[in-house]
Amino acid sequence: MSEISDVFHFDQGKSNFNDIAVQGEITHWLASDFMKMLGYSSYSSFQKIVNKGITACMTLGIDVMQDFRQTPSILDGKQVMDYQLSRFACYLVAMNADPKKEQVAKAQAFFATLAESFRRYVEEAEEVERVLVRDEISAHEKTLSSVAKNAGVDKYALFQNAGYRGMYNMNLSDLKLVKGLQGRKAKRSLLDFMGKEELAANLFRVTQTEAKIRNEGIKGQRSAEKAAEQVGRTVRRTMIDISGTTPESLPLSEDIKKVKSSIKASKKDFEKLDSQK
Repeated sequence: MSEISDVFHFDQGKSNFNDIAVQGEITHWLASDFMKMLGYSSYSSFQKIVNKGITACMTLGIDVMQDFRQTPSILDGKQVMDYQLSRFACYLVAMNADPKKEQVAKAQAFFATLAESFRRYVEEAEEVERVLVRDEISAHEKTLSSVAKNAGVDKYALFQNAGYRGMYNMNLSDLKLVKGLQGRKAKRSLLDFMGKEELAANLFRVTQTEAKIRNEGIKGQRSAEKAAEQVGRTVRRTMIDISGTTPESLPLSEDIKKVKSSIKASKKDFEKLDSQK
């Protein structure tokens, strides 16, 4: 671990992640310090990354105040609302940062060594993003359900299936068979087993179906189903045009429930690291 810690540093000031820890009632890292370590120069843009970490925390059902404590700081001569980040919060922020940045890539490699539960199930930062996107789809599906009901849809399962049929060229039940989702898992939402790319495509499909029904004033079960299928087909064509990949050919990923459990378990592992000091 020390070898990886040595390469996880920023050019000015202290040499590694543990050096910038603030020892107090709880061990923490200031977001304004961690920002520099990850290669960000603008605190306003870095706050967006912190907010993603906070959202991930809320999605996991973890008390945000345990890991993201607000505190005022002076940065570049200006007062900003800083955060006292726990080690787990630093991990969530790093996993939501831009991996194209060299320092972010180093940070992600660093955190990947810290928790055994993380190594078992969450091998890439993409899995943390999966949790966020999956939760966002759930929120938009509720909105779409309401919009569809107001448009006169009384058989929501048929309306929902139309969207999948347009995007995948098959009904949802057949899609689960093609994807290899069988047994008890077949009763679960297919979304819980999709990778980030496929989830993002479905999020776009859901939000654009909602927008089409709203903007065009679509009414009635059949008209709504037709709209959902049209949007699905458009998303399908876009995926093929951009990547040459059909959505049904994308492989399934780890059960999102396991991913969430793993991330929550890693929080306990990180806390143990600090309690040993």
